[in-house]
Amino acid sequence: MAAGRLIIKTEFLPTKYRGYMLPLSQVFWLAGSLLIIGLASVVIPTIGWRWLIRIASIPGIILIMAFKFIPESARFHVSTGNTQAAVATLEHIAKMNRSVMPEGKLLEPVLEKRGRFADLLDAKYLRTTLQIWVIWLGISFAYYGVILASAELLERDLVCGSKADSEVVVTGGDSGESQSPCYCHMFAPSDYRTMIISTIGEIALNPLNILGINFLGRRLSLSITMGCTALFFLLLNICTSSAGLIGFLFMLRALVAANFNTIYIYTAEVYPTTMRALGMGTSGSLCRIGAMVAPFISQVLMSASILGALCLFSSVCVVCAISAFTLPIETKGRALQQIK
Repeated sequence: MAAGRLIIKTEFLPTKYRGYMLPLSQVFWLAGSLLIIGLASVVIPTIGWRWLIRIASIPGIILIMAFKFIPESARFHVSTGNTQAAVATLEHIAKMNRSVMPEGKLLEPVLEKRGRFADLLDAKYLRTTLQIWVIWLGISFAYYGVILASAELLERDLVCGSKADSEVVVTGGDSGESQSPCYCHMFAPSDYRTMIISTIGEIALNPLNILGINFLGRRLSLSITMGCTALFFLLLNICTSSAGLIGFLFMLRALVAANFNTIYIYTAEVYPTTMRALGMGTSGSLCRIGAMVAPFISQVLMSASILGALCLFSSVCVVCAISAFTLPIETKGRALQQIK
């Protein structure tokens, strides 16, 4: 869903505005994150986590009904030969902006072939595709890793390798021979406040991220933020106060959000219209793999070795930083390509 909305915005926005407007949409992601944390602080202690999930699903249901009001991309209509629908979309946009359509006829060669998976691995895009996949997987791994790690650090009090004082032994079976520690206690109000403060970090670097994307370029900006992400993962292992931990988590959330902003923009810009949705879709699949692996590191490995988990997260970010720096195509100031 996120990839689809970004593709539509990318194809509607002029080249000079993409680097500014697309990162600003992060504000709405932030609003949703803060809303769910606020809801959790009220709903979970009173009526339970199941009701939190039920309430959180309501906006998604409303969104399904709102999809019909979102116009289809004019570029997509043109690429399929449906110029009449493309003109209708452009006329609607002109009317909304109190402007007039320029005179002339909309002409574009109809493409006989649509984007195929093999096109992503074509010689022209092979290196770009493989490096983008690595970056997407790594960014997702780091993003969900820091979210889960922050909850883990707060819940288990694993800072500096100390075990939680609230460890509870759970006995399984009638014989009582199977015992395992359980750390699943309720978050205190201070824990929710920490989550809110660190989540606000996702918007903190947005102005710098926008400047970097537009002046340094997509590749260099992404490599810098990925390198800083690797550094701050290691800093989480430093013995510090609660305020220090919140500060590190705040910066990590800011950096991983900046990483996502940049790679979203780059991926949408680097592929032509015939391959753009396919490129974003396959990248999103790698993103899901990273998200699935992250809990095993943040919640399983971290309970055994904080330093081991943090070093793994940091190493992946370093690999992504190198991959971003060596991407063969820079899309800053580059018009969207219509055909391969």
